[in-house]
Amino acid sequence: MKSSSSSSPSSSSSSSSSSSSSSLTKLLLKPLVLLTFTVIFAVAVVRLISSDPNPYRIGKNPARIMSRTFILWLHGLGDSGPANEPIKTLFTSPQFQNAVWSFPSAPFNPVTCNYGHVMPSWFDIHEIPVAADSPKDESGVLKAVQNVHAMIDKEIANGTDPNNVFVCGFSQGGALTLASVLLYPRTLGGGAVFSGWVPFNSSSITEQIKPEAKKTPLLWSHGMDDRTVLFEAGQAGPPFLEKVGVSCEFKAYPGLGHSITSEELLHLESWIKTRLQSSS
Repeated sequence: MKSSSSSSPSSSSSSSSSSSSSSLTKLLLKPLVLLTFTVIFAVAVVRLISSDPNPYRIGKNPARIMSRTFILWLHGLGDSGPANEPIKTLFTSPQFQNAVWSFPSAPFNPVTCNYGHVMPSWFDIHEIPVAADSPKDESGVLKAVQNVHAMIDKEIANGTDPNNVFVCGFSQGGALTLASVLLYPRTLGGGAVFSGWVPFNSSSITEQIKPEAKKTPLLWSHGMDDRTVLFEAGQAGPPFLEKVGVSCEFKAYPGLGHSITSEELLHLESWIKTRLQSSS
C-alpha cells in the first residue's frame, strides 16, 4: 500500500511534466513548421524565376525588361548554316549582347543549273548567271518561305518582339530573304539581301503582300562585278519593290564579285542597330 501510495505522486508529476513538455514542443514546432514552409516557398520562387524560358527578360535592373533580338541568316546555294556562323563574331556592339542568331541549313535538292546534282538548295535555280529575267521557281520559293515563316513564328511565340526580328541572306538565301519578308503577315525589324534577286514575278504572288509587310525596311547590297548573280538582277530589285510599295536602301559595291565583305557586314550591324526596339 505504501508502495502504491508513494508511487502515485511520482506518476502524477511525471504525467504533468510530460504534458507540459508536449505542449512546449507543439508551441516550438508551429513556428518551425511555418519557417520550413516559408523557406520551401522562397526556394520554389527562386527556381521558378531562374528557370524562366526567356532568360533575357530580367537584367541587372529587375524593373527593366531586356529586349531580345533574333537574326536569321540564310546561306547561298551549296553552302551550309554552320559555315556562316563566324558572321556573328563581327557584331560586337553592346546592342547585340542579347541577340539570338540562327543559321539553318537548306535541304538537299536537285538543282537544274548544276545539271540536276543534289546539293543544299532552298529552291531550284534554272540558270547561272542569274539575270533579271531568268526563269523563276516560284512554287519552290513559296515552299521555302513557309519553312522560314515557321522559324520566325516560333521565335515570336517565345516572346521576341517582331520589330526585333531580322532576316538576312546571301545569294539564293538573299532571294529567299526577300520573299520571306515580303510575304510575312506582320511588320518585322528588317530584311537584308546580299547579292540576291527577285525570285518571283507573277502578280498572284505580289498580291499576297500584306500592308504590314510593306512597312518592313529592306537593305540590299550588291557587288558591281558579280558574275554569278548579275548586278542587273540586283538593280532590278528597288524598282520592283517601289512598284509594290516597299522602301529599300540599295548599296552598290564597285569591284566586288559574288561574295560578301566585312564592309557590308559592318554596315548591316549599323543598319540593324538603328532599328532595334528597346522596351522597359
